[in-house]
Amino acid sequence: MHRSIVPDIIPAKQTLSTLGAEVTVRQAARIMAERHIGAVLITANGKLEGIFTERDVLNRVVAPGRDPETVRIGEVMTRNPDTVGPDATALDTLIRMQTKGYRHLPVVDDGELVGIVSVRDLFNAVKRELEEDIQEREAFIFGATAPG
Repeated sequence: MHRSIVPDIIPAKQTLSTLGAEVTVRQAARIMAERHIGAVLITANGKLEGIFTERDVLNRVVAPGRDPETVRIGEVMTRNPDTVGPDATALDTLIRMQTKGYRHLPVVDDGELVGIVSVRDLFNAVKRELEEDIQEREAFIFGATAPG
């Protein structure tokens, strides 16, 4: 079975952590820490504008010595991020994320933001797929050779 992003990996109504571009990096980092998440989606009027990740904090704020109290996430987010559709498969999306170096990818359906998927989510889904495949093959092999 090839699992699709929605609903096999994330629910059709995923609770999203979205922020406006005017939020400071410090505020965003606190929210991410409280919610135990590695990325937030930046929206305006319900539309995806960008994504702000742990890597953005490190590479675009801390390493260059910018002040997280004053820098707005809109200044350091990834604008117009790559997205994936809800019907994409877990394996294809995982390969795409690995190839492009993403750890989080927004899920968009016909222009509407419906969720976010992480490498961890996809790895777990692909792992379950492989385990189920092995079980089915073992059942076929050992079931076919068992005396009737």
